[in-house]
Amino acid sequence: MSDNDEDFESDADKRAHHNALERKRRDHIKDSFHGLRDSIPSLQGEKDCSFPHLKVKTWKGASRAMILNKATDYIQHMKRRNSSHQQDIDDLKRQNSILEQQVRALEKIRGGKQQGGTTGASGSGGSYGGTRTQFDQGSSSESEPETKELTGRKKLRTEAR
Repeated sequence: MSDNDEDFESDADKRAHHNALERKRRDHIKDSFHGLRDSIPSLQGEKDCSFPHLKVKTWKGASRAMILNKATDYIQHMKRRNSSHQQDIDDLKRQNSILEQQVRALEKIRGGKQQGGTTGASGSGGSYGGTRTQFDQGSSSESEPETKELTGRKKLRTEAR
């Protein structure tokens, strides 16, 4: 073989290798768009569709631009939703803290009554027994203003049943 033939083969091999790598890269991008599209609820269930006369690449009816726009909208929606859930968690933690304070106050009151010779209906330290206090009935307590500030948020019932 001559040098020209070897140069031609190596150029053809290089070109073929480059084309294979480029095809692999495009397939990876296409698969990534498919995964992204399938992760967006508003784009799930679309049917395969293509519009060659518009020269727009589509996957299941959604162009790449539409997939990116819908993904952006969905991410923003999920951020707002997560923020709302975090507010709910913070509110529930505050309510839990208030309830724990009420339990400690009740246990303190109950402990004082038992030391003074008066016992509750139940002999165990963790339950209220048959004794009802201002905390059980939801009447005025120091925590009431804190629970009222949670208006519009989910509230736990603090009344005894």
